[in-house]
Amino acid sequence: MQEVDPSLYEQVLAACQKVEDPELGLDLYNLGLIYDLLYDGRGHLWIKMTLTMPGCPLADVIFDDLSRAQKQIPAIEAVKIELVWSPAWHPERLSRYARMALGFM
Repeated sequence: MQEVDPSLYEQVLAACQKVEDPELGLDLYNLGLIYDLLYDGRGHLWIKMTLTMPGCPLADVIFDDLSRAQKQIPAIEAVKIELVWSPAWHPERLSRYARMALGFM
């Protein structure tokens, strides 16, 4: 397992920015939900992420959308999403853009 190379990393992040949390209307990257990205060099991408709250009723929709967005990248054949709760998500993880959009600034 290796970290994603810079050019692929940018594509993966761009794909994360295309997927919105349906309840908040902001993308997963700016919400700070993506914790780690790993790539095996053979087309398999692992995404470690969290959600804003346990029991999110739209988790499956978010995971499906994220997987589908990543598979649009030619180098990605398979996506494994690992949902983690530690560290817990906190509003401090929001990007500046997300803070402004949600009225935290």
